[in-house]
Amino acid sequence: MKQISYEDIKNLYLPPPDSHKGQNGRLLIIGGSHLFHSASLWALKVASRIVDLVHYSSVLENNELVMRLKSEFRDGIVVPRKDVESYIEEDDAILIGPGMTRDYETEEITNKLLRKFPHKQWVIDAGALQMMDISDIPQNAILTPHRGEFTLLWDKALHNKLLAAREIETIEEKVQLFAKHFQCSVLVKGKIDIVCNGGDSGGKICSFGECVEIHGGNSGMTKGGTGDVLAGLIAALATKNDPFLATIAGAFINKQAGDSLYARVGPFFNASDLADEIPRIINKLII
Repeated sequence: MKQISYEDIKNLYLPPPDSHKGQNGRLLIIGGSHLFHSASLWALKVASRIVDLVHYSSVLENNELVMRLKSEFRDGIVVPRKDVESYIEEDDAILIGPGMTRDYETEEITNKLLRKFPHKQWVIDAGALQMMDISDIPQNAILTPHRGEFTLLWDKALHNKLLAAREIETIEEKVQLFAKHFQCSVLVKGKIDIVCNGGDSGGKICSFGECVEIHGGNSGMTKGGTGDVLAGLIAALATKNDPFLATIAGAFINKQAGDSLYARVGPFFNASDLADEIPRIINKLII
């Protein structure tokens, strides 16, 4: 399996010098819950530094919290859940799931939106990933499970007879088969990230069904919130890039940022530090 390096991400979209506000990516984040407040805010923090405009939709108390944090969120709009569908139509990509709980409310909103807007570029993470009906995974969606969540997805696919039960020994083979069947990009997070593509990349980045590995990372990245930062990064990149490129680039940059922090402070950093480091790494690698 190929190991990703800088050469594989150097073609990421960069804002042209003559571009105007709104031309360099518009992202909608649907996340957060009455129980988890910070997860969606970490995704928001990193994404708002990459795209021109982030729309943020959460439960009432999270929306109010973001309104008070306008100094961190200058180019964004807080969207009530009742108005979210109109923003889905106009934005380039939608991230759903960070901080959402595993309950009926998450299940209902996730499946309703995936079914109604299958043509949009979706990034599905955390609570939404666990509660979605996998038969409704949109083509070219990006899924970001950790290994336990991927096992849950795999078992659901077998239980619903969407995949034929057969002996497959390695997780790499499972991820590749899953991505190919559902025509999506799948990032399984771990010490070594596995990313498989089953969508349509137009031949720009990979052949149909290609899988890659992303190495790096360290013990400082086990802290809560680092996965939410990664989801926000991938979703921001997906507004202007092929979904597979956005996924591998996001995973690569995230690990590089974590390793850069580790070189300075060891494992003593948190998700906010990681979100702050990512723009520096993008500037170093791409610009």
